Amino acid sequence: MKLYRQLREYLIDLFFPPRCVGCTRAGFAFCPHCAQAVAPVVDPLCAHCGRPQPQPVDFCHGCHSGGRDAFALVRVATLYGDPLRGAIHALKYGGQPELAPLLARYLIAAAQQPPWLDILPDIDGVIPVPLHAQRLAERGFNQSALLAGAFAEGTGLRLAESWLRRERETRSQVGLNGAERRQNVADAFVAEAEVAGKRLLLVDDVFTTGATLTACAQSLRLAGAKAIYGLALSTPAPAPVEPSGPEFGDS
Repeated sequence: MKLYRQLREYLIDLFFPPRCVGCTRAGFAFCPHCAQAVAPVVDPLCAHCGRPQPQPVDFCHGCHSGGRDAFALVRVATLYGDPLRGAIHALKYGGQPELAPLLARYLIAAAQQPPWLDILPDIDGVIPVPLHAQRLAERGFNQSALLAGAFAEGTGLRLAESWLRRERETRSQVGLNGAERRQNVADAFVAEAEVAGKRLLLVDDVFTTGATLTACAQSLRLAGAKAIYGLALSTPAPAPVEPSGPEFGDS
């Protein structure tokens, strides 16, 4: 069966070569040029949630909005902009699961940096943010699970997808503000008893307000998890800071 699938994929690529979702270059799902153009998240950061900040802070405004105690810490690998934006959209909504291992490389690269070098050896399970069964049936796969699976394989960690489930269907978070997002996913997730006493890593694709990851972490903590960390593929770039004084040349 595996040999048949490989032959089928080879023939499809031979007669219908893939095109890069970033620049449409033939022969690549996400070409090396576009892969190199993805911007990593760099300092200064919020020390707790890992989102970019104008200057280093222990807890940013997003953390103070609620749920910061659910996590030990969160980090994000990349900034959500083109060409990565198109790749994430193609993975999530365009039916291109083959992009997941390519995008998971950014998660793996982030995990090879501090503070993960000291954290990952003690992680008992990698848990993707789950989809509701109805949404999963419609989409055919959970993009966060594909990312988490490729990440777990690349790092040698255990994928524990069954330890957390989405009990309640929720509307899309797109277009909702922070408070609406938190309300939307409140009590939507249920953790299994296996998480008790364990150190866990939650994986998601896009980290905006953190409402979904926080709701997942709170469910895991209620079930007795010892420590919960978060790692997301991408987050929106911070808004530019307006100058506090007159521009050069102003009178």
